[in-house]
Amino acid sequence: MNIIIVDDEANIRRTLRVALEAAGHGVREAASGAEALAELGRRPCDAALVDLRLGGESGLDLIGPLREHAPRLAVVVITAHASIGSAVEAMRRGADDYLPKPFTPAEVRAVLDRVARQRGLRDRVEALEDLVRREVPEAELDARDPAMARVLELARRVAPTDAAVLLRGESGTGKGVLARALHSWGGRAGGPFVTVSCPSLGAELLESELFGHVKGAFTGAVRDTVGKVAAAEGGTLFLDEVGDLPVALQPKLLRFLQGKRYERVGEAAERQADVRLIAATNRDLEAMVAAGTFREDLLYRLNVLEVALPPLRERSDRLELADRMLAFFAGQTGRRLSGFTAEAREAIGRHPWPGNLRELRNAVERAAILAEGPEVGLADLPGRVARGPAGPGVSNAVEVGGPVTLEELEVEHIRQVLAASASLEEAAQVLGVDPSTLFRRRRKHGL
Repeated sequence: MNIIIVDDEANIRRTLRVALEAAGHGVREAASGAEALAELGRRPCDAALVDLRLGGESGLDLIGPLREHAPRLAVVVITAHASIGSAVEAMRRGADDYLPKPFTPAEVRAVLDRVARQRGLRDRVEALEDLVRREVPEAELDARDPAMARVLELARRVAPTDAAVLLRGESGTGKGVLARALHSWGGRAGGPFVTVSCPSLGAELLESELFGHVKGAFTGAVRDTVGKVAAAEGGTLFLDEVGDLPVALQPKLLRFLQGKRYERVGEAAERQADVRLIAATNRDLEAMVAAGTFREDLLYRLNVLEVALPPLRERSDRLELADRMLAFFAGQTGRRLSGFTAEAREAIGRHPWPGNLRELRNAVERAAILAEGPEVGLADLPGRVARGPAGPGVSNAVEVGGPVTLEELEVEHIRQVLAASASLEEAAQVLGVDPSTLFRRRRKHGL
């Protein structure tokens, strides 16, 4: 890395320079904040070692200007007057690490190794986000619809904070995509983004997934395992479909939200985590509180900032989204598709899209594969989209024995059972499948 040493003592700068150059780093020196900013103006650096006391100025006051001048610069505070208070203040102002004097060359190398790993992680996050944008058309958060544009404006305002955010909206409206965007727009973008799917596991396994466990904590626990909370250290923990969180686990999540403290399953030692929490739900949590299936105090902790995503049927940019997705899938499949026919556009505009963006994506991907001509026609769309809504007095329900596919029968049956059930577990019992299987099918069909 290219490193700048900011210290008013020439001997310290010289000693550090020898150690850093021996480790293969490029080194520049500055005796003051002004010199450091001037050096960065001439040539960028990857990291800065900044003394806490720079003659008459404070190294802490230099952290902000350095990061403004070079946002990707890693700042390590070095000091002969180490204290817990100054370390906390340095981190609060944006320092990446803190190194007390006197230090050995090995300690300097260890700190810079951590900085390099963090830098590599940020690069991987940026590469992953670019990959997501190229592989997931819904991730292009550029809405022409006024309601969705307001949602994105609100999301950008809350992203830099560390407050808990609750994303509300029907399944398939893009809550997971927006959660990742909130992470990437905030100050924790260089940290990990970790997702926990609340409906996918039972209470015991979900607790282990979330907080980790020690060897022998339960049958099958053959080794110590860190949980998703520990994996999200320094980043964001996303609780997907938090309304399906088992009642037995809700007090433990509440305790974690209150003090960022938790215990691994089978371990008495208390641990602490530095994570930002985002949760999402398609359930009416207030109704669940009234029914006694969701804790009111947990709802308040989760709902510090609320962002509600509109369903696709209420968005005025449905056809623009379909055009964007068609261009995306045409590029993926190597097809030359000029767009949708007038009949297909009319069908897309009138369909209620109960599965929202996920259903639209599946429909457009299918059409891009099946289209025989340069345009996607009505016949290339799924039957439920092509048929359109029922007229007055006519049932549009999928009927057994009717001219429908097995997939359409499955979709309608799952939709009706979910609507009549109080929880995913209850619906899974009615359908005779495991909750994780139902969760995957619901995802597949955009329910």
